[in-house]
Amino acid sequence: MRIWAHRGCSQMYPENTLLAFEKAAELQGLTGIELDIQLTRDGQMVVIHDERVDRTTDGGGLVCEHTLEQLKKLRIDAPDGRARRIPTMEEVLDLLAPRLAGGLQLNIELKNSLIPYDGMEEKIVALVHARGVQKRVVYSSFYARSLEKIRALDPAAEIGVLDVRVSDCLYKLKGGCGATALHPGGWGIDLPAEQLRGYPVRAWFTGHLYPEKPTGGRMDLAKLEAQGVTDVFLNAAERYV
Repeated sequence: MRIWAHRGCSQMYPENTLLAFEKAAELQGLTGIELDIQLTRDGQMVVIHDERVDRTTDGGGLVCEHTLEQLKKLRIDAPDGRARRIPTMEEVLDLLAPRLAGGLQLNIELKNSLIPYDGMEEKIVALVHARGVQKRVVYSSFYARSLEKIRALDPAAEIGVLDVRVSDCLYKLKGGCGATALHPGGWGIDLPAEQLRGYPVRAWFTGHLYPEKPTGGRMDLAKLEAQGVTDVFLNAAERYV
């Protein structure tokens, strides 16, 4: 089973921050790091999961309503008492460059299911190619048409289609969205393993996020593997590598 850090080490540190990514990059045996991108009002790529900033920062409103300068003023509380900031995609690539060169992978989820960010596909593909890390990147989205754009922009890209159930992922994939991998929710494996053979099946789990207290439980990875799952995106990746 291949382990990915979901939004970085997001159970112990604030999700989608440079701190969470730095801690994940220190882990030995980690396959990759997952993160989410959106666009600011002035067209900059920032790394944040929710369409609104309310849950993870001391601000309010939609990401797309703020300029990058405005977003950089928002505070994200961290366990060491130091405020962190919403990072740009460029800052994340700067941080992870040595580990990507060493084989670490990066799953970039385009958060465009609710807000159709015009031009985000072109921006992220151009940046990834400019940095020369295209062989280390997996693109994913719930929005099939966004994946079609990625495939047109980069015919060699690795692409995962997101949905809650693996059957819906497979339906989208066979519908020609351009994906080559299935990214279902971990509780949504509703097809027999035989039907999933030949595809990377990367299951995602939300679980507890910082500052929630860890439950202390441990996932049965052998059961997931028997269901055809090949990879898992986990908040507490440090417990499994």
